Amino acid sequence: MALSNSQFNAILREYERLQAENRRELRERRERVYERLPELRDLEKRVAVSALERFRKGVREGDPSAAAGFSREVSEIEAEKKRLLRSAGYPEDELEPRYHCKDCRDTGLLADGKKCHCFHSRAVNLLYARSNLEKLLERENFQSFSLDWYDDRQILNAIGMTERAWMRQVEARCQTYVKRFKEHRESILFQGNTGVGKTFLSNSIAKELIEQGYAVVYLTALELFDCLAKVRMEKTEELAVQELYEYIFSCDLLILDDLGTEVPNAFSASQLFYLINARLHAERGTVISTNLSLQKLRELYSDRTTSRIASEYDILMLYGGDIRAKKRMKEMGM
Repeated sequence: MALSNSQFNAILREYERLQAENRRELRERRERVYERLPELRDLEKRVAVSALERFRKGVREGDPSAAAGFSREVSEIEAEKKRLLRSAGYPEDELEPRYHCKDCRDTGLLADGKKCHCFHSRAVNLLYARSNLEKLLERENFQSFSLDWYDDRQILNAIGMTERAWMRQVEARCQTYVKRFKEHRESILFQGNTGVGKTFLSNSIAKELIEQGYAVVYLTALELFDCLAKVRMEKTEELAVQELYEYIFSCDLLILDDLGTEVPNAFSASQLFYLINARLHAERGTVISTNLSLQKLRELYSDRTTSRIASEYDILMLYGGDIRAKKRMKEMGM
């Protein structure tokens, strides 16, 4: 589970909050029961007094039967407590703690020391929030990806097949990317016109990996270079920006959307090369989407950047019309 220190600590604080809430709720619940059944409090005091007496007897006199005698007495007291609770209309465990997760008792850890399923659920929720994609991924994922938006009649000379046949292959390659991610942290460049599905497929990959517990960050090119400029040029002391900067380099998958829609300059060109190079060396996956050709990327960002992309990335050209426009027209009944 690829959590940052702050995310891990946030989960631990949540468990601490739950435990404090459990203690408060149990204390209040017991007081209500004791007020109605004061004899229950007396029975619990008997257990404490008996435990102390048996301990002293076992230590001072070396009496091996002390522990067995105490166990019998506790069993008898517990049976009496349950009888009193039942007779008053309470469940037998009314005086016991109630946990949000019975498996780990709201600690996040199982008896064997492994993280509980509820810990993993909290981690995934944090990863979703950190990715900037939480709401979007409810709509854009492999389950909702439809090939119906792509033409299946005209054979395109560039690929020797229809748009739909080609996009079926592209989707399959994206699915394979997800399946191989644990062993192969590869990178992808999606190219194609506006609305053809680049961002949709990027988000579909993101959703699958986040649900597997990988740390994913989604940024538009404008957001990326704004963060880099604040840290590298303005030397910002804003903690949220500094943490995002570190996460851009350390996350398992970085999604950089709409490269080229920002205003490219010498700073963005140098920082893009540095980022791509750093993540390749660290074997961390990156998915970039752009409307631009490799030649245009070369003109805007440099030969060395484009060369790294061309040699190290899986370049997927997407074909089709503007799906967003098609959807709007369908909604309008056109």
